Amino acid sequence: MRRSLVTAAALIALAGSLGAGPGGADRPPLPDRLADTGGGSQLITAEAPDTGSTTGTVTWWERRGGRWAQAGSAPARFGANGLAEGATREQGTSTTPTGLYDLPYAFGIEDAQAGTTYPYRKVKDDSWWCQDNDSRAYNRWVEPRPAHCRAAEAEHLVSYGTQYARALVIGFNYDRPVRGRGAGIFLHVNGRGATAGCVSVPADAMAEILAWADPAREPHIAVGTSSGPTAITRY
Repeated sequence: MRRSLVTAAALIALAGSLGAGPGGADRPPLPDRLADTGGGSQLITAEAPDTGSTTGTVTWWERRGGRWAQAGSAPARFGANGLAEGATREQGTSTTPTGLYDLPYAFGIEDAQAGTTYPYRKVKDDSWWCQDNDSRAYNRWVEPRPAHCRAAEAEHLVSYGTQYARALVIGFNYDRPVRGRGAGIFLHVNGRGATAGCVSVPADAMAEILAWADPAREPHIAVGTSSGPTAITRY
């Protein structure tokens, strides 16, 4: 009997040590492990296994009773060439920039759904996103497209009926745009495959995120990998 009790105690101790490991229940939620969450009480994390990944997970979190709690989660897609450090990313590389960013406003070809409180801009036939490095409107919504922003260097937003049904602008390279760093990085609805550098999620998840996002709670998005120099916990 004594030997059985000792064996049982050892098994319980082993189970406890496994549960407290890296993936165990005692591990703090991801926002608590980030270097910064942007100062608000809502946060979106977009995490990929490594920089070569084109898929991962988007999770949205909120502060409840002084603690971070998961509000929802969905499979995510990233750039066709994976992810790259946002501070040194180059335009045209089809990489999703890592880092912590604000979310200036939402937009879409479809109307904002009922209950949306986030600033929402409706796409029109003459709505474009300028990606022309020589333009004064670099990395900005333009309506109509000015002559100094070449059509070949801009996205005609209405042409992306699936992806831009509804979306959030990610504040990468937005406040003080650096030419050549990249433009038009969004959280949007999935297309046929990997993105050109954005983060995408299924349509129902995008709808959930926009219904949940509250500008008064200052949501941000953290993009990164599970480990390494671009680990999401660095941001």
